[in-house]
Amino acid sequence: MAHRTALCPGTFDPPTLGHMDVVRRAARMFDEVVVAIVRAPQHKAQPLFSAEERIELIEDALADLPNVRVRSFSTLVVDVAKEEGATILVKGLRAVSDFEWEFQMAHLNAELAPELETAFVMSYPDWSFVSSSGVREVAAFGGDVSKYVTARVADALRAKFPEVERG
Repeated sequence: MAHRTALCPGTFDPPTLGHMDVVRRAARMFDEVVVAIVRAPQHKAQPLFSAEERIELIEDALADLPNVRVRSFSTLVVDVAKEEGATILVKGLRAVSDFEWEFQMAHLNAELAPELETAFVMSYPDWSFVSSSGVREVAAFGGDVSKYVTARVADALRAKFPEVERG
């Protein structure tokens, strides 16, 4: 059987335990998983964490997985997949609202690169309500995000919002 590489693209700003769960599950299914971090997404505001910071946070969280690599990109995801030799995109879905966007992107990517498949991994219920934007908002107001991110990410968020009164 041929070596199978999957690409897990996303913003990961910040990386959540839900993101890490999807990557860990993909790592069990594929020989290699490349976590591809969008440097500056077109449809979102400037990221809170730089691409380099997000790479470090994800590498730290997944250090025990020898078949996972992390990189950034600022091109089309299909171009990154081709560059990495990936034949499949793995995307996590939390809710129907995620599906609508990812469904559109999967079809657009299929038009651009018909040889590239998209697979959706359903979120476990524990992570179905956790989003990066929600975690950022809780952290910005001094809330405890330790249930949703690794300890290192929680520390990094506290460093981004040092003036917030913590309760």
